Amino acid sequence: MQAEREAPLALLLGPTASGKSAVAMALAERLPIEIVTVDSAQVYRGMDIGTAKPGAAERAAVPHHLIDIVDPRDSYSAARFVADARAAIAQIRARGRLPLLVGGTMLYARALVEGLHPLPGADPTLRRRLEAEARTLGWPALHARLAQVDPVTAARLEPGDAQRIQRALEIFESSGRPMSEWLARTRRGASGGPQPSAASEGADDSPPQRFLHIALEPSARAVLHERIAARFRAMIAAGLLDEVCALRARGDLSADLPSMRCVGYRQAWAWLDGGEARIEPLIEAGIAATRQLAKRQLTWLRAMPDRVVVDCLRHDAAAQVLRELATRLAGLISRTNRNTACRARCRCRPARGSTAGE
Repeated sequence: MQAEREAPLALLLGPTASGKSAVAMALAERLPIEIVTVDSAQVYRGMDIGTAKPGAAERAAVPHHLIDIVDPRDSYSAARFVADARAAIAQIRARGRLPLLVGGTMLYARALVEGLHPLPGADPTLRRRLEAEARTLGWPALHARLAQVDPVTAARLEPGDAQRIQRALEIFESSGRPMSEWLARTRRGASGGPQPSAASEGADDSPPQRFLHIALEPSARAVLHERIAARFRAMIAAGLLDEVCALRARGDLSADLPSMRCVGYRQAWAWLDGGEARIEPLIEAGIAATRQLAKRQLTWLRAMPDRVVVDCLRHDAAAQVLRELATRLAGLISRTNRNTACRARCRCRPARGSTAGE
């Protein structure tokens, strides 16, 4: 286990529609991996089509972790992801296999790699007040308010990014300090020193976990946009609206919940509320929101200077990723393959003192 911990932990990251899942499945044909999903939407049960969740056949072929673990009425946080991911990584390694973290929720990836920023906790009463104000004034108005008190944070958020605008205002109103100042103080080590890696907290004698970031990025943004448009139309054809209608019919969900603010679901919910007869406005809104998501994801990725970039538009993207893993994790892959073969032999070998016919 010590050798596994000293080896880099591989993360396969990329924007939506970059083919992360297909590359991961191709890698699983060559390597003894289990996939730990880094996706803030795929954690929710009953949200399959709009999250591009891997199907039953894929999940039967390759173990996937952190999918379908939360009800849509509940929240899921970066802190909980770090705890869940660390547990899954430890279990995978205990089985002698390789964990591969795959996804596009960059906040979760950063929380795992860099540790969690010591931000003020949630204030349910304050959140409800901000949601009520947003229903009256609209999130763009609250974004303008945020720009007055925390222009640095407001500059990186879209005016309709409800969840992040709400959190930034919550932090400012509860602490009197803008979120950007909290984050800057953490980066400067103002809390008493550098933050430990979230993956190594609680391991006093263990070496710090190292990470290998592989980023699937498009060499031509226009081609990624075409993929996004085709995928969202395919989701509509596959029954995304029926899925959202079923979620609405539960009666305990609302458009303000984090699950229903996921891209695709938010636009479908608003379209159903509006009573629009034509489907094209929904498709246009969904494609535009997904493109904005991809833009934010690429911005996060480009802030990772040590990432290894693989063009997601190449036909041999999976082979390129495999070569990077083979080069950088050669020793660990060799040990894991030997351990897997040994376990297979041990399962087939008769127990001492038994006979083959027993």
